[in-house]
Amino acid sequence: MTTLGLDTSNYTTSAALFDGQAGHNAGKLLEVSAGGLGLRQSEALFQHIKALPERMEELRQQGELKEVAAVAASTRPRAVEGSYMPCFLAGESLGRSLAAVLDVPFFSVSHQQGHLAAAAWSAGKMELLDAPFLAWHLSGGTTELLYVEPEGRNVKAERIGGTTDISAGQLIDRTGVLLGLQFPAGKALDELAKTCTDRLKPFPVKVNDLEFSLSGMENKVKELWDKGEARERVAAFALDTVAQVVRQTTVEAQNRYPGLPVLCSGGVASNSRLRYVLTEFCQALFAEPQYSTDNAMGVAILAHRLL
Repeated sequence: MTTLGLDTSNYTTSAALFDGQAGHNAGKLLEVSAGGLGLRQSEALFQHIKALPERMEELRQQGELKEVAAVAASTRPRAVEGSYMPCFLAGESLGRSLAAVLDVPFFSVSHQQGHLAAAAWSAGKMELLDAPFLAWHLSGGTTELLYVEPEGRNVKAERIGGTTDISAGQLIDRTGVLLGLQFPAGKALDELAKTCTDRLKPFPVKVNDLEFSLSGMENKVKELWDKGEARERVAAFALDTVAQVVRQTTVEAQNRYPGLPVLCSGGVASNSRLRYVLTEFCQALFAEPQYSTDNAMGVAILAHRLL
């Protein structure tokens, strides 16, 4: 039994198939002009509509697009009231159409639920989805600490902490573009930071009741750059600060919810410094980097579970 998942996030078009154990994800980043800090929703939606047939063709050429028993799509960022983003209409529209043509069920899930399922599967810990756990959703638009519990065969995520202003992903992308890197800048900033041999002390971000602000950190990054600080030191400074404040918040959450595992998902969770710090000091679980970034695998996995 194979299920098809579709995810059309703000910066990635992806389609995936899952057979209950293994799967294949076909994804592609949307195109952002040099120096740009993102896309308008209308442009993102247009690019998704153009890219989806190519993603489906990639699955077909792999010989995997057959005997699809159900289709699912991420239809909103989070499974909470008022969560909406037009770019998800591309995947939902195609998904509902395919389900109707194939005469199979269609399931609507959230982008965040897909991230959690993909991370659990990639980490080899699918059993996490059947009991409560803590999770970070760290992405270009979201930095949320979640309390997650089963909801039928899906998962329900409650926000218990995170940023009060810009996300960790926004800080990383803005830092990268400031340093002349292409948006989205996470991977390139990570590689640049690795070349730093004389790191600055991380910025002391204050954590209050599992919440913190990163806007002051963004100002500090600009100040360092304007003063002529080396690119690699600014890069390392930004990433070390993110890792430190996420670690501190995680430790506080583990004290409040003793014994619960911590799962990290989202594109920022592919950062090497963050992975090292949270694995070493918090025993956190991570997806493989390709399943930390936006992908449709978790959507396909949830379709399989819901079916």
